[in-house]
Amino acid sequence: MAAEPSTQPRVLFQTPDKVEAEAPHRKLGKLTVKYNRKDLQRRLDIEEWIDGQLHLLYDCEEEDIPELEIDIDELLELKDEQQRSKLQELLQECGKPKEDFINGLLYRIKGLRKMSVPQRK
Repeated sequence: MAAEPSTQPRVLFQTPDKVEAEAPHRKLGKLTVKYNRKDLQRRLDIEEWIDGQLHLLYDCEEEDIPELEIDIDELLELKDEQQRSKLQELLQECGKPKEDFINGLLYRIKGLRKMSVPQRK
C-alpha cells in the first residue's frame, strides 16, 4: 500500500500564550483533601480492625466471609441503641457470640466524625 498524502482536512489546536503564563501562579493548596490525616488514619485502623474481627467471627478466609457492609458513617448518624441493633441485624447469620465485636466497634467509633463526600464546585 503506497503512502499517499491525506486529502482530509486536519485540525490543529493551539494553546494561547496567556494560559502558560498563568500556570505558575496557581495555588496548589486548594487541591488537597479537607480531611485531617489523623482522622483518616483512625478510620483506616477501625476498618482494618473490623476486617480482622469478621475473619475471627466467621472463622473463614477472606473470600468466604458473607458480604457485609458495615458503614461507619451510617452508624455515626444513629443513636447508641440504634447502632447496636443495626450491627446485630447485620451479623444475624453469625453463629458465634458477637457482643464483644459490637461493643468493641461502638467503643472505637466514639468521637469519630462523619465524613461527608466532598462536593465539587
